[in-house]
Amino acid sequence: MKAAVLVFPGSNREHDIAYALELTTGSRPAMVWHAETELPAGTDLVVLPGGFSYGDYLRCGAIAARAPVMAAVKAHAARGGLVLGVCNGFQILCEAGLLPGVLMRNSQLKFIARTVHLRVETSETAFTRRYNAGAVIEVPVAHGEGNYIADAETLKRIEGEGRVVFRYCDAAGTVSPDANINGALNAIAGIVSDNGRVLGMMPHPENHVDPAVGPTDGRALFESLAEALQRA
Repeated sequence: MKAAVLVFPGSNREHDIAYALELTTGSRPAMVWHAETELPAGTDLVVLPGGFSYGDYLRCGAIAARAPVMAAVKAHAARGGLVLGVCNGFQILCEAGLLPGVLMRNSQLKFIARTVHLRVETSETAFTRRYNAGAVIEVPVAHGEGNYIADAETLKRIEGEGRVVFRYCDAAGTVSPDANINGALNAIAGIVSDNGRVLGMMPHPENHVDPAVGPTDGRALFESLAEALQRA
């Protein structure tokens, strides 16, 4: 698998993503600066990491969505290439129009940094084939603007098309207001594009991949990607 990790001014999780990819797939990704206009030849997967791109000025992800490299990312997605956006990366994908909706301030108006439970809603994506639908996993979050918002028509469409991939839940898998840590509509933590090739999610699977340092519930996401590309 040939992966490219984008780096914007203010990114701070690019090396976490790179480590997770190397650990789970055996291949080291290319680090691509935001001012580049092309992706490395043969890129299979593009990852937009977490952080505070451009200091979150204007809106989270708004400036990064207009960086020179994003034209190449859009072209990659249009060809059916895989794209993963985590936390700030999810915000950038929404601002760039690659995913519907927007990420707003957490309903409590506070930054949240802790481990949360997620329910895997589908195993029918390139990102989740190593999970069972309905499984509950634990991964960290670290965000101030993770409250997923979309208009009623958009929300109905993505729900009806099975494009919600992860929801915030409790340890038993129950979706409830208490488990919905940031107030996201329908407790949405991650969604895919209409062709299932672009995933945006607020939690950080890359931080739960190495048994030497803790839990490994995020590992299956990266292994799923490797498997999907091997089968392609």
